Amino acid sequence: MSRAKLSPRQRGFALLIVLWTMALLALIGTQVTSAGHGETKLAANLRASAVAQAAADGAVFEAVLHLLDGSRDHWYADGIARRIKMPQAVVDVEMVDEGRKMTLNNSSLPMVRGVMRAAGVNDNLSAILTDQIADWRSPSQVPLPKGAKGPQYLAAGREYGPPNQPFRTVEEMQMLLAMTPEVYARINPYFSPYVESSPKAMGADPVIARALADAQVAGAPTLAFEEAATVTVTALAVANGARFIRRAVIRLATDQLTSPGAPLFMVLEWNTAGD
Repeated sequence: MSRAKLSPRQRGFALLIVLWTMALLALIGTQVTSAGHGETKLAANLRASAVAQAAADGAVFEAVLHLLDGSRDHWYADGIARRIKMPQAVVDVEMVDEGRKMTLNNSSLPMVRGVMRAAGVNDNLSAILTDQIADWRSPSQVPLPKGAKGPQYLAAGREYGPPNQPFRTVEEMQMLLAMTPEVYARINPYFSPYVESSPKAMGADPVIARALADAQVAGAPTLAFEEAATVTVTALAVANGARFIRRAVIRLATDQLTSPGAPLFMVLEWNTAGD
């Protein structure tokens, strides 16, 4: 059987099909390779994030063990960052004693206002926010002169009002009617909903020390209770470029001798940065 010969035009068309096919295969190969690189990079990033989170969580519990340790390896909740090196991550841990802050739920109004003024909030706004804090935590339905209850929040377009119960977290202060981000950032480090006593005067932060001194001159009462130490532990972990921050509020055991078998600590708050 004789083989039919292709015309020059047919041969050119066949060559064109071959070239287009090769180009298409090359494009598919490039896309597959690119997708493979992308999936590999995504997997590496996910792994690094998981390692960073696990390292931060582990560092929190290591810090708690050091806080409970009565030997020379004991760590103090002094706000000084300590570095923990792990096989695949580095973690900076900071511990802050909540007992050195002003109790958000029990403080007298002069104490609350004194902290705000010492932190640089002007007198008028300090008075307004102090009354609004009192109205937030008070079961009374009648607002203080510069405070606000449900009707005032509703009139301001808010879809919520004071719960008329103690603050659960310090972040709740951001919901106060007159609160601004700038003022909150200024006063946030000095208040705590986790303690009942007045702040420890010895070694107090300058803002707290000034508030306590002003309150004493004004005759405001101080509060003293026997309560367990409460510490905020912040752990910043870095692993292969990934970062993760764990923030935990831990209440330590008061006395294992008088309460044998009781938990060594209790987690009051457990979140990530920005929660």
